[in-house]
Amino acid sequence: MNQDYIKLDNWSIIEEGFNPKRVKSSESLFSIGNGAMGQRANFEEHYSGETFQGSYVAGVYYPDKTRVGWWKNGYPEYFAKVLNAPNWIGINVEINGEQLDLFTCKKVENFRRELNMKEGWLSRSFIATLKDGITVEVNAKRFLSLDLEEVGAIQYQIKPLNEDAEIIFQPYLDSGITNEDTNWDDKFWDTRNVSHKNHQAFIEAKTMKTDFHTCTFMESKIYIDEKSLIIEPKFKADATYASFCYKHSVKQNETYTIHKFGGYVVDRNHEKSKLVTVAKSVLKSATKKGFNTLLEDQKKAWDLIWNMSDITISGDVKAQQGIRFNIFQLNQTYLGRDSRLNIGPKGFTGEKYGGSTYWDTEAYCIPFYMATKNQNVARTLLEYRYNHLEKAIENAQKLGFKNGAALYPMVTMNGEECHNEWEITFEEIHRNGAIAFAIYNYCRYTDDYSYIPEKGLEVLIGIARFWHQRANFSTAKNKYVILGVTGPNEYENNVNNNWYTNYLAQWCINYALENIGKVEEEYASDFTRIMNKVKLSTLELAEWKAVADNMYFPFSEKHNVYLQQDGFLDKELITVADLDKSQRPINQKWSWDHILRSPYIKQADVLQGFYFFEDHFTEEELERHFDFYEPFTVHESSLSPCVHSIQAAKLGKMEQAYEFYLRTSRLDLDDYNKEVHEGLHITSMAGTWMSIVEGFGGMRVKDNKLSFTPKIPKQWDAYSFKVNFRNQILKVEVCQSDTKFELEGNTELQILVNNLPVTITPNSLITV
Repeated sequence: MNQDYIKLDNWSIIEEGFNPKRVKSSESLFSIGNGAMGQRANFEEHYSGETFQGSYVAGVYYPDKTRVGWWKNGYPEYFAKVLNAPNWIGINVEINGEQLDLFTCKKVENFRRELNMKEGWLSRSFIATLKDGITVEVNAKRFLSLDLEEVGAIQYQIKPLNEDAEIIFQPYLDSGITNEDTNWDDKFWDTRNVSHKNHQAFIEAKTMKTDFHTCTFMESKIYIDEKSLIIEPKFKADATYASFCYKHSVKQNETYTIHKFGGYVVDRNHEKSKLVTVAKSVLKSATKKGFNTLLEDQKKAWDLIWNMSDITISGDVKAQQGIRFNIFQLNQTYLGRDSRLNIGPKGFTGEKYGGSTYWDTEAYCIPFYMATKNQNVARTLLEYRYNHLEKAIENAQKLGFKNGAALYPMVTMNGEECHNEWEITFEEIHRNGAIAFAIYNYCRYTDDYSYIPEKGLEVLIGIARFWHQRANFSTAKNKYVILGVTGPNEYENNVNNNWYTNYLAQWCINYALENIGKVEEEYASDFTRIMNKVKLSTLELAEWKAVADNMYFPFSEKHNVYLQQDGFLDKELITVADLDKSQRPINQKWSWDHILRSPYIKQADVLQGFYFFEDHFTEEELERHFDFYEPFTVHESSLSPCVHSIQAAKLGKMEQAYEFYLRTSRLDLDDYNKEVHEGLHITSMAGTWMSIVEGFGGMRVKDNKLSFTPKIPKQWDAYSFKVNFRNQILKVEVCQSDTKFELEGNTELQILVNNLPVTITPNSLITV
């Protein structure tokens, strides 16, 4: 049974009624972020029940020493932890000497929480009766500013309903926090200084080992019934904590309000010695505007984002809420403003997975950012990997590879591998292929080839060298094979000849060879510079080509399909439909030994290859492979349903496509995998966008033109989306009877619709 307490709404995530068992899940679902920082939806006031306190600053991490039972050569020294940062949101509340705590209140009524995605804010309201009998109404609203990205703002209001009350607001900063996700219970933070001046407080702290310096700051304003109050607060502090105490006698039905401004400045962006000075300047900007003006600015900033990235769905609120939630969280996580950052799989919603970058960025996220931002944002994501090329070469050297072979990390913060499950770190090498594919995908979509001679070719050469060395010649097969790998399906480890991995390896080598030729022909000076750097010989290129031309692909004549890996047919092939539902999810019910011997597929594997390289295969081949593999797929990876949705839509299996779409779009909202309390699945959310635009919309680039084969689920009346294609904004609206295209700009655009050419002229509506 999936969770079902989130109310259906087109623009908001809403929870009604207070249930302590839901607190941790809701803390994930209602998380907020602005690309530079983020936080789980923890209560501002003290909460003694089960909670997962989490605030995070982009790019700030801790290298937690690797913990494994048996050390293997090549293991990374550390597993990077997404750091739980000092907490600035806290406001303890005392009413007539009793602490407000929803876990211990006599009664909590009218509890409502809303994440307004259209305007970018989080609110919470409730009526609480305390043990001594006083009843109060509380309304809280907060957001992380998109305009002043180092600042967040909170409005917290309390109204005594049945008697006068003495109320204390105690806003605080706390750097004495720990990570839930830690290997050795190390101390991650070293607090250097706690200071205050007037209504402002500052905690300067640095991370152990990585030496990131931060200043967490706050300033508060107090009001009674919207009139400003001058209260001289008492200041309290210890080694890791700072608080102010604002006490006031509040009459029955008066509203006592605190506006708290807080956030972080970090030495990634400012000089270490000037962090407090910068924090004061940031607070001056925030308080000068005030809560209400900052909130209006927030609404405008989100309006601009939605104007380009929104997908509308008519006639299906569940589907509409799902896609907007995914788009909202992607934009909260990454806005493309800082080339040193990337898209973490949990974003700012939890600590699981450690590290900020997986192959998810290249395989799933780049299409979303290319189409809903501009090509500079996608190019920045590609440059992130170029900037880490030397580290990728070092990562490969640690595993015994030579001559500039590059193995990009499975998980990273700074280009170094920091993941340490051997079957993934050493064997899930297909990640290298996704990085090469992203370069191809970017050039195909943007028509910006300049990236390859400037930066991309060096990456492609390092990756091709890796595949050349990783393959070995099998005399028995008279082919090149790739042994001991884990494909995208992590429910098979240490297998031989994973088809997807072998196919990617062949393609990467051929793509590198093709681009070496093109750069030599058309970009002579870049070619000379690169060849002087990488020292490629004609003999080495010939060896690459021999590997690519003679790659082995396991194939079943009986089933007429490529095999996921050599031993797939040795398994007992019982489909998911015949698996007892009580055994699901198998990753929580079965031993790893049981999983590895089963035929069950965690996520698209062979079908991932058919998604990337669909032009290489006929639709009939796709259908055969879909019909063979989908029945064995348990979709226990967040990255699985979206690929299956796209493939099902292409094949006209619209009922399946719709079911997979709902699953990918509501994976967290409905908690399919029973783990949302740990955080959201941010990177897979880009796959939800792809399910609509590439799946139902059928958007591709064909013959250097944008191409659509629109389809629509019977559950929908219509849907629409916008894409930025080569700096031209195209709006597509698909109804049950036709498809409408509208172009912003000055020049006409030639597209294909159902393989027929259509010319779209600017600012006119074309109906097909």
